Amino acid sequence: MTTPVPPSPAEQATFRKISWRLMPLLFACYIVAFLDRVNVGFAKLQMVSELGWSDAVYGFGAGVFFLGYFLFEVPSNLLLERVGARRWIARIMVTWALVSAAFAFVDVIPWGPLPRMFGVTPDVFGFYALRLLLGMAEAGFFPGIVLYLTYWFPADRRARAFARFMTAIAVANVLGAPLSGYIMQAFEGVGGWPGWRWLFVLESVPSLLMGIVLLLLLPDGPARAAWLTPDERALVQARLAAGPNGADSASQGGLRTAFGSARVWALAYVYFTTAVALYGVNFWMPTIIQELGLGKTAYLEIGLLSMIPWGIAGVTMLWWGNHSDRSGERRWHVTAPLVCTASGLAMLAFTGTHVVSSLVALSLVAAGVLSGMSTFWSIPTAFLRGTAAAAGIAWINSIGNLGGHFGPDLIGRVRTATGSSAAAFLTLAALGMSGALVVALVTREVAPTSQE
Repeated sequence: MTTPVPPSPAEQATFRKISWRLMPLLFACYIVAFLDRVNVGFAKLQMVSELGWSDAVYGFGAGVFFLGYFLFEVPSNLLLERVGARRWIARIMVTWALVSAAFAFVDVIPWGPLPRMFGVTPDVFGFYALRLLLGMAEAGFFPGIVLYLTYWFPADRRARAFARFMTAIAVANVLGAPLSGYIMQAFEGVGGWPGWRWLFVLESVPSLLMGIVLLLLLPDGPARAAWLTPDERALVQARLAAGPNGADSASQGGLRTAFGSARVWALAYVYFTTAVALYGVNFWMPTIIQELGLGKTAYLEIGLLSMIPWGIAGVTMLWWGNHSDRSGERRWHVTAPLVCTASGLAMLAFTGTHVVSSLVALSLVAAGVLSGMSTFWSIPTAFLRGTAAAAGIAWINSIGNLGGHFGPDLIGRVRTATGSSAAAFLTLAALGMSGALVVALVTREVAPTSQE
């Protein structure tokens, strides 16, 4: 094994410049994206009782977002490759901001005969329809950013880039949980509206503004970055061209080879198991914490306690991504966090209303799932290229994110049927362990990236 050549000062400076130019902008976008995706978890604390919905209605509606996401994700990523990241990602953000704000009117939007056709009340139909539309609007954002980062960072730098970007999930929850709680508490009754309606309107504004900012500031790739010198552009292109080539048949092909790759399908299943855990716990965390003994209207306190698991997760995933890049190892850097996630879910099934043990379990789930997801994307982006990358990344993410429908829906159905979440958490834990086993098996032949 040859000794890795340390990067030159020019290379270090170039990628440092790229990180400082791109990552804060993309980071801010993902924060507001995640707020619009999961603020329904806080709105649920008021909305469900006010509108008379069951936990099953909420769980299905929270998860139906990912059905729309699934249907439009691959086309969205292919369009991003064709029309450019700047215009397409800006379009995504503006569209989902408008849909997110519409949730404030979920029970008054006229849907005509559609609710009767589906056998539900107009307000329930509105909830399901808007969650589906929100998924369709946001489809392509996350895999689009993953694809976009491969335009800038070679394989041996991607785990850190993905971890920095995905830390926004933790930050969105650390900041968003108390913010959501504060909005619901402070704006309750303002203008005759309950706090949950204000929550949807106010938290949609940053997405709209960020869409405009992206349109003005985001370059489509290194070749169009006016803030890079010609030498820096050439260095980036040379580093990308010198990256490792995987042996998978999808590496240089198009749509057919991407969808025909057994490794792509296996990785999609692994990502499914992580999404099940992430969104199952995320959409229900405010309710889980409220049931530890907090008051029904203690929204700010619920938000402050929700910060703890996500704060731990943010620190952990950054350290884990850096460790993966320094060591060049990917396989066990995905497998171990999935085992951690499964352990936290299993623990959560037995903690009951014990505050400390419940927060420890939630922290294990949050830290495990985010650390695993951040290093996970270094695996498919190491062997997928070109159109196969656009399609394969989107396909893994879209199949995987169906877990975002399954997790919240399962918890809601189990709670409605049994009055407890224990059986659902044990099921999610078993899925997490199966994901750990699959990733350990299918990545045995993935060569480590060179250490810097």
